Amino acid sequence: MNPNRSLIKGVVCGVRVEEIDDPLMQQIRYLDKLIDELAKGKAMEKILRQ
Repeated sequence: MNPNRSLIKGVVCGVRVEEIDDPLMQQIRYLDKLIDELAKGKAMEKILRQ
């Protein structure tokens, strides 16, 4: 996993990814969010908010 994955912010399936307590579920949701945003045509720089 990319060390910058924690920069991904937002909501997936009604759950805010940065607030998930379970580390495995959080990583899964990071991937979900990344795929969703890339599929919409968003640039990686916009997805990884700093």
